[in-house]
Order: sequence, then C-alpha cells, then structure tokens
Amino acid sequence: MMMTGKKIVLGITGGIAAYKAAELLRLLVKAGIDVQVVMTEAACQFMTPVTMQALSGKPVFTGMWDSSIQNGMPHIELSRQADAILIAPASADFLAKLVHGGADDLLSTLCLARDCPLLVAPAMNKQMWENLATQRNIAQLVADGITILGPDSGDQACGEIGLGRMLEAEQLLAELNAFFTPKLFSGKRILITAGATLEMIDPVRAITNLSSGKMGYALAKVAAEMGASVTLISGATSIKVPNNVINISATSADNMYQAVMENIAMQDIFIGVAAVADYTPIEANANKIKKSEHSLTLQLIKTKDILADVASLPNPPFCVGFAAESENLIAFASQKRINKKLPLIVANDALGAMGSDENQVVLIDEDGTHTIARSHKSEVARHILMHISKRLPN
Repeated sequence: MMMTGKKIVLGITGGIAAYKAAELLRLLVKAGIDVQVVMTEAACQFMTPVTMQALSGKPVFTGMWDSSIQNGMPHIELSRQADAILIAPASADFLAKLVHGGADDLLSTLCLARDCPLLVAPAMNKQMWENLATQRNIAQLVADGITILGPDSGDQACGEIGLGRMLEAEQLLAELNAFFTPKLFSGKRILITAGATLEMIDPVRAITNLSSGKMGYALAKVAAEMGASVTLISGATSIKVPNNVINISATSADNMYQAVMENIAMQDIFIGVAAVADYTPIEANANKIKKSEHSLTLQLIKTKDILADVASLPNPPFCVGFAAESENLIAFASQKRINKKLPLIVANDALGAMGSDENQVVLIDEDGTHTIARSHKSEVARHILMHISKRLPN
C-alpha cells in the first residue's frame, strides 16, 4: 500500500452517502494512514462527529472557531502537514463552492487555503449530476487540477437508478492508493496474459490447470496505478477486472495466442503470466463422450508458444515470462529464460502459488537472481514492476 504513513484530511459534506465515509475512514486507518476528519454542518445531520472521532482516534473539526488549534486558524493548520485532502462525499453544492472559491465554513476555507492535492468523490441524485451546471463545475474542477473520483452508477437513495452514487469505500481506497503511486510507466503500453486456458475434450469436459489468475490481475492493477495503458488478456476467472484496464477474454490456448498477436503491436512490455496449456486435443468431440468400461485415450498436440513467438518478433517488446515449477526452480526457470531469449523471468513454486492470495518469487535476469519475499500478490506485483522499470531501455 503506497499510502502507508501518509497524512490525509477527510472532508465530509452533507448527503446520505456520508454513511460510506465511516467505512472509508476505517479502511484508511487500517492501511496505516493518519486521517484528520473535517465535517460540514450538513454532514453532521447524517453522521455524528462522535462516530468519526471513534474511528479516527482524533477530534473531529466542524467549525471555523476551534480553540484547540493554538493560533486559532484550523483552516490553515489542518492542511499544512497533509499529503492530500479527500472530500467524500462531495455534494453538488460543495463542488459549486470549490469552483467559485467559496469559503463560508471550515472545509471550504481549508480547501481554498490548501497547498496539497485535492480529490473529490461526488455524490448526488442523477438529475443533479446530469445538470449542465454540475457538468460545467466538474469540467472547471478538472481544469483546475482537482482529481474527480467517480461517481458510480446504480441504485440511489431517492429510488432512481443512474450516475451519481459515491464510489464504495474500497474503490475510493484503491483510487487514493493509485493517486499516490509513482507513475513509473506513464506513456507505456503493457500487455498481460492471466489465468488458465480451457482445452475442450467435448462440450462438457476440458483440460485445464489450477491457475486462479490472481497474479496476472494484480500485475494489471498495479501497472495501471503506475500510469501504464494496460491490456489484460484473460482466461476464465471470476476476478473483477481492475479499473482503467482493457480486458479481452481468451478461453483456449489458441484464442489467447490469436488475441496476443492481434494486440502486440506498439506494446512496450509483454508479461506472460497466464498458465497456458502445453497440449490440446487434436479435435474436440462434437458430442459428450459416453462413459464406458474401457479406458479413454486422448490424442494431444502441442499448443503454440506465445511467449517465445512474441520474444522472437523482429522488434519485440520487453518480454517477461513466468515459470511455475514444482522442482529445481532456479535451474529450470533460468534455462527457460535462455531458451526463449527473455530479459527477465519470474520463477515461483507452482504448488505454493496457484490459487493463493500470496506468492514468493525469484526474478532472474542477466545479472542473476533477485528474491521477493512472500507477501500478498499485489505487493509482489509492485516489486516485479519496479524491477521491470529499472531494466527498461531509456
């Protein structure tokens, strides 16, 4: 988590979405972030300062004239040590106030007097969001360098359905983390494969493996946070596609090969994380194969080697392979790197990684081996991408 140790001012304005701010505050504190809550008078009609104080462990500021600030200027002092101000929820009224430099309460004055980044998470009725005045305000805020997070579409408290919902707490946490992530891959295009392929035997049976796709999806998510334009070609999985990632479904090894070759042009980096089947039936049976007393023999042929073919292109992208081995990890992975002419390969224990939320890997390049300790796959992904950024030309 890039935000650990950061100091955030969490501003809460009036609206039913204020209840989500409590969960957001809980997640921020859990992530090791120092949070100071500031609430408008309207916000206090939906959530009590006592609740937010209990969650943050700090007094909540609600007015301009708080004597606990030594110089009597909370609108100045509260933002001076902050790494960012996040307004969640940000009402239509507060957005308009930001556009015009209004400063009639503590939170608006704090935003006007800030010298740190400002992020807002709009929350309002769909008609209010779609109103031309609100859209003009949003355009002006973007032009002023303020980051807009959301809104989302869905059921609203008024009973209508549409754009205007504040993003959920977990989404806001992810967006805030992405905001603070160094943009090491700004302007770069990364193509990633993830998950397992399905090689059909008949309409109801297939050859596959235990890959969950979690490592590939973690790499796609973090790469997007680092500023890359990410295309994810994925086998079957139930994992949600990360924000700002283009997703292409590819069920079989042949589907994945075709999808990669159709999208590889102009890519700067290719990361082959998918557990692509090495063999596929010569021909899938058109009907379900009936069970019999005899054994069943399948005729299999080798699938195309996606990683090797990408690496052998006339002007290949920076190619990164994955080697999941159950024995002789370093030796087998090193040989695979040499055989496929890869600048970098990521080796991991197949038995300990597949399906797990954690991973431990060894990066192997021309300089030797680099071990990444066992941790959550998102953290492993961050280390892998940071290593890649150092190995890229220029």
